[in-house]
Order: sequence, then C-alpha cells, then structure tokens
Amino acid sequence: MEAGRDFAGWPKGPIHLAIGVFDGMHLGHRALVARLARGAREEHAIAVAATFDPLPIHVLAPGAPASALSDVSDRVRLLREAGAEGIVVFRFDGTFAKISADEFLDRVRAAGDVRRIVVGPDFHFGRRAEGDVEMLRARGKRDGFEVDVVTPFEIDGAIVSSTRIRNLLLAGDVEAAARLLGRSFAIRGRVVHGAKRGRALGFPTINVALPKERLLPRDGIYAVWAEMGEGRFKAAATLGARPAFGGGERVLETYLLDFSGDVYGDEVEVAFVKRLRDEIAFASASELATQIARDVEQTQRVLGGES
Repeated sequence: MEAGRDFAGWPKGPIHLAIGVFDGMHLGHRALVARLARGAREEHAIAVAATFDPLPIHVLAPGAPASALSDVSDRVRLLREAGAEGIVVFRFDGTFAKISADEFLDRVRAAGDVRRIVVGPDFHFGRRAEGDVEMLRARGKRDGFEVDVVTPFEIDGAIVSSTRIRNLLLAGDVEAAARLLGRSFAIRGRVVHGAKRGRALGFPTINVALPKERLLPRDGIYAVWAEMGEGRFKAAATLGARPAFGGGERVLETYLLDFSGDVYGDEVEVAFVKRLRDEIAFASASELATQIARDVEQTQRVLGGES
C-alpha cells in the first residue's frame, strides 16, 4: 500500500489511526505503533500511521538549527516495519499550519472511517498547537471515536524522546543514541568529489554530501558502517571541518576498509557505531597518516564482531 497524501486516498473500512511527527522512529514510537497494530487486529481494523513532511519546526521556525533525525522516506519505511499497514503523509506548509484543531479533526474524520486515534500524552495539533489530548478526548466522546493515549516508553528511568536522542548525538554519544533508537543513527547522501587528500595519504575516502536539514553528531572520528549498492562495508569516518587541513566547510569523509572502486554519484547510508576521538590538527602529513592507520585498526576492532 502506497503512502497516502493529506486527506485523500485513505484506506476503505474501519481505521485505527496513530498521529505524530515520529522523527527518528525511536523505541517509544515503535511501541506506540505496535500498540496501534495490536488494537487494529483485535477490532478487524486497518492500522494507519500519519506523519508530517517537512517536519513542522522547519516551517514554524525556519531559522532553527538542523534537527531532523530522519527523512520522510525513513519514517515511512520504519512505520511500516513497526506494524502500520497504511501510511498518510501530511504536507506541512504555511497553509496547513493555519488549520484549526477542530478543522483538522473534521478533515481526518471525513478522510476515512476512523474508529480510534492513538497518540502520545504530549500530542498537540492544529493552529498554534491549540489542540491537545483533552480536546481530542472531548471530540472523540462527541463524535464516536476512541482515543488511546500511550504511556511514554522509558529506558534507565527516563523517557525515550527525540529530544533526548538529539542531545546525545550532539554530545557524540552515538552508542547511547542507538539504544534509544533501537538501531545505529544513520544519514544518507550522495558520494561527491572531494579534495582527494586522503588518497595522497594512502587512505582514499568517499565524500558524502550532507543533507542540510539533518542533525549530525558531534564532530569527530567514528567507526561506521557504509551501505550502498555494492554492499555493506566497515569504515572509518571523519565528520567535521578538517582542522588537519586548515579547517573549512563541514564534511563527512569515509574510508571503506574492504572496498575500492568508483562510486561517485551513488547514494550511501552511513551508520554511526562509535565515536573514536576528536578531530585534531597534526604537525605533519606523516603524523596524520599514522593516526589514520590507528583509527582504522580501532574501527576494525569495534566492528569486527558485527555484521
């Protein structure tokens, strides 16, 4: 079933609907969608998850720093993996942002036979986030649909949230972020031409174009997995402004341990497994090459037992 857009083309028949941004599709999101799917099966309904593209913050605060943990294609795929049979993507633009909470619910109800709406306790909707869970429950009582508010998912006594994951990534703690996501944090981009400095040092790298709207981990050297059409490869990655070469624009350079070939223009997904060290400047190219060799050895140890 293809992802539907806005309020048209929804599945026929009784629907149980989860609504949320679902940025990152972390373990809390997965638990909510799993609950949606269980309830739908029990009631012979269709489990539908609705998300937003672009993320509301990109429209409501266009000057805000990049914060997205996932793009819409990631969210659609992960929502399906979590148990959603149908997906609806609301295009969030200036016009959508002006829809009142009541009008939003009216349009949802007109789009399909919605019997239950599943949300988290901090769910807000409508113009200036005027709608909340209590309003949703009141409308459900009036209009005849159930409202299921799912208790937040916790790990180590703290709620799993997209904000918590963002803070961990900004600190460079990609391992802790992975525990909350249920997988390694990853970004996807095209391989572009770089300065070829790594090749001169004996470690040819691929340069990955960074999506502007995506939040990135703290600058540093990482053990990563790089996945592309040719397969999945262990890699040592440098994320940052390259102080060893005088600084500049932030880039992601990845040295693939067991691959050589021309992949310019290909799409690659880089999954961050462990932060190895800070980016630093070196007194000479030979010192840098020696350190890169150590980074590669450490990457091999970190990823050696994974597949």
